[in-house]
Amino acid sequence: MNEFTIYLRMGYHHIAAIGAWDHILFVAALTAAYGPREWKRIAILVTAFTIGHSITLALATFELVHASAAVVEPLIAATIVVTALAAIRDQLVPVTEAAAHAARIRRYATALGFGLIHGLGFASGLRALLGAESAIAVPLLGFNLGLEGGQAMVVTVIFLLGLVAERWLGVLRRDWVLILSGAAAGIGLTLLLDRLANPS
Repeated sequence: MNEFTIYLRMGYHHIAAIGAWDHILFVAALTAAYGPREWKRIAILVTAFTIGHSITLALATFELVHASAAVVEPLIAATIVVTALAAIRDQLVPVTEAAAHAARIRRYATALGFGLIHGLGFASGLRALLGAESAIAVPLLGFNLGLEGGQAMVVTVIFLLGLVAERWLGVLRRDWVLILSGAAAGIGLTLLLDRLANPS
């Protein structure tokens, strides 16, 4: 197995593994509100998140940006809470079409901004894997593409679960978003408090 493939698999498992709750919860809270006909909006959200985390993943891996895990990990948990609460608010507060459009733009900007924070978390994992290696361009590319594959898998699972809940279980889209986002907010808050109390 070549170096690129090794890091591709590592990147995939870094986000798609059962232990990667923080990234999975964030993506779930970010995309839960969108149904089958809104796949283009999901694509924009995921692309914005990808751009954000790719930037800081590269900068941190090349050691152009430095951030302590004691700061980054609580911030990642906070992004879950904020994103989930925003999704809940959007379901509970009636809005006009203009306000709904503004909310979509806000979500895209939030995905980009929070992607920057998550990129720092991804970078800490990649730097640990790289160790003393001097040539990091190929590992960085492989790891990042692996992350995207894992992220696509997570989005697909969340999308299909929402579809099953809506089409076969009769759950209203609004209720699905409230249940999933509420769970994400609760778990995210638990992660945040734990990471503040026990910094890395």
